[in-house]
Amino acid sequence: MPGYSLRLFAVAGLLLLSAPLSHAAEANDPWPGLVQDIFNNRPMLDGSDVVSIEMPVRAEDAAIVPVTLRMKLPAGDSRQVQSITLVIDQNPAPMAAKFRLGPDAKVSEISTRVRVNNYTDVHAVAELSDGQLYMVKTYVKASGGCSAPAAKVADDAKSRLGQMRYRQFAKTGEGPISGAREAQIMIGHPNNSGLQMDQVTQLYTPALFINELRLSQDDSLVLSMEGGISISEDPNIRFTYVSNGAKRFRAEAKDTDGRVFQREWPIDNSGT
Repeated sequence: MPGYSLRLFAVAGLLLLSAPLSHAAEANDPWPGLVQDIFNNRPMLDGSDVVSIEMPVRAEDAAIVPVTLRMKLPAGDSRQVQSITLVIDQNPAPMAAKFRLGPDAKVSEISTRVRVNNYTDVHAVAELSDGQLYMVKTYVKASGGCSAPAAKVADDAKSRLGQMRYRQFAKTGEGPISGAREAQIMIGHPNNSGLQMDQVTQLYTPALFINELRLSQDDSLVLSMEGGISISEDPNIRFTYVSNGAKRFRAEAKDTDGRVFQREWPIDNSGT
């Protein structure tokens, strides 16, 4: 009986200790506040049938963590995904990017690379044409991505500032002109987070990043992005869309210093 009493007291003590810890963990969860700040406290529905988010559970390099967003609406669904907001909860500026999808481009996949500063939940919130928000999340183990030194030296970064490259890829089994295809835009830009320290001067490098990107086939929007400090150095966006037979692909980017970078390329309608 005395042994039973000791065990009972021990269990009671653990319960008392765990209660405040549980409340503390809930209090430290930034997501409820982010829902208020970013989404104006709009209600969110389960988005597991709408969009998926793929990231490594443990990042190899916290400064360039790959993330892929895939649309999952079935072919017969009359709704459209209008935008997807990517939120890295524990980052200093949690809203990593907001992607707006062209109404006729049928974008089905978006991939990019992001900085992750702490172990964190990462949320993807899709807004559909029905006016509802749909949310999914994943968890990533990484740290220090926002303060990691730039991979390229300053002079090299300046010489490549605003340089753009475009690549296109045919989707297996799709037609050459009107079928789905993949494309990739790469922009030379340091995308400084403002948290990186110059190893020579020991001063913080001011924030400077691509905050607007618009991609179109002729004059028809394919994809636009509102970016933040969480997008990695040399932004790289790969996406899948449906060609409308356009002859030119256009990209326009702006950074936080007001610089505008523009370029266009002829579209190879063979899809290769």
